[in-house]
Amino acid sequence: MKYDQKLPKLSNWNTGVIQEKKMPDKKKMLPYSSRKSESITKRLNRVIASSDRVLYYPIVVDKAHDCTIIDVDGNSYLDFNAGWTVAGVGYSNDEVVRAVKDELDRSTGTASGTFPNEKTALFAERLVDITPGSFAKKVWFGHSGSDACAAAFKLLPLATKKHRILSFYGNMHGVDAGGMAMAGHPATSKFLIPSFVTKVPYAYCYRCPYGLEYPSCGIYCASDFIEENVFKYVNPPEDTSFMMVEPIQSDSGDVIPPPGYLEKLKKTCDKFGILFVVDEVKVGFGRTGKMFCVEHSPSVMPDAIALGKSIASGIPVGAFIARKELVDEGFVYSTLSGNAIGAAAGLATLNVIEEERLPEKARVLGEYLVRLLNEMKEKHRLIGDVRGKGLIVGVELVKDRKTKEPAKLETAKVVYRAWQLGLLTVFVGVHSNVIEITPPLTITQDDIERGASIIEQSIRDVEAGLVKDSDVSPYSGF
Repeated sequence: MKYDQKLPKLSNWNTGVIQEKKMPDKKKMLPYSSRKSESITKRLNRVIASSDRVLYYPIVVDKAHDCTIIDVDGNSYLDFNAGWTVAGVGYSNDEVVRAVKDELDRSTGTASGTFPNEKTALFAERLVDITPGSFAKKVWFGHSGSDACAAAFKLLPLATKKHRILSFYGNMHGVDAGGMAMAGHPATSKFLIPSFVTKVPYAYCYRCPYGLEYPSCGIYCASDFIEENVFKYVNPPEDTSFMMVEPIQSDSGDVIPPPGYLEKLKKTCDKFGILFVVDEVKVGFGRTGKMFCVEHSPSVMPDAIALGKSIASGIPVGAFIARKELVDEGFVYSTLSGNAIGAAAGLATLNVIEEERLPEKARVLGEYLVRLLNEMKEKHRLIGDVRGKGLIVGVELVKDRKTKEPAKLETAKVVYRAWQLGLLTVFVGVHSNVIEITPPLTITQDDIERGASIIEQSIRDVEAGLVKDSDVSPYSGF
């Protein structure tokens, strides 16, 4: 079904103008029961490592379809997370399910690097065609976004014969040792991984580390600081292989850099002969309103791009697409990389995104959601900042708008209360105070309104003291 057919209320979507519509009337929303989920959660706590889990409330999933998740207690939830963006085309998408079932009937578990298949070639060709850059490219396949980011860490220094890497405070590049070495997130900072990585501040304008303001700052955090300080004192540019950057920092709080930021970073890289690599594991495949987030900066052509999560709609696949001369040297192979099942899921996912014009739908509904949240901000001083691009939106909660003191506990309570009222969302950020909204791209306008309504009700309930500290103490999130 086509995008404009699914959204009759937005018949003028192609003009970029969203119809005026007030928030729906609030109906009384009763907390969901969770007896069976809580029982299973206790069992999981006994046998699954805490280091392998990120919990926000006691939910145990039974099944899911499109934008709806049903738990083992029979409760139905509207999902504003999409499995950390994995379900970009919705859970159990019919076209993806058919493609996977068909491939499962043909083969399971072949070692594709040694016994290749045509489906993987077709998927790689599609990825080469759609990723930014008209130069010759090749694809390296792995099992996740972590693998894809780690491929840059392993392969590019070999190809360039340079040892150093530049990345950013707040970056999150997965849980492989290479990804954690490049990361700047508190969740990975305890791991001692020797490397030649230098990290610099990101363009977090709401909390500028230099105390400056855009645009009068001239985007000082980009080329100026790096060239005048980093290159001069700690990271010689002549020995720097590549710069790894997230076009939007997701796990660190859905931080959206100002216009011109990526352009300045790329200009610095070109000036010193440094490769420019973007991590689109979470923000790629249509989520930001374009197929790839970096395309919002049309003059920026990355030398390589890392993909994962939504690339195959839940089948474990990661991909690193780079200039062809950058990925042929060395040996970074895993047995099931590039398997036909993942390729089939990836091809089907791409078909759905293109047929239903999901990037444009994400742009329109994302703008609408941000407007609803900004209306909310006028009524609730707990909301310090609302930022978004397409259907990745962050709502940063603070105790005081002037001091911007993070409201960490209140954020956990809002997310917990939303779960009680039938909405699944999470909190992220280096201060754990940003509600992240990343629903499946197939979501409807009605569901956007319903989810926003639940978020506002949750904020009201937290302000009224209806959620206790003890309710959220077992759920630390990130």
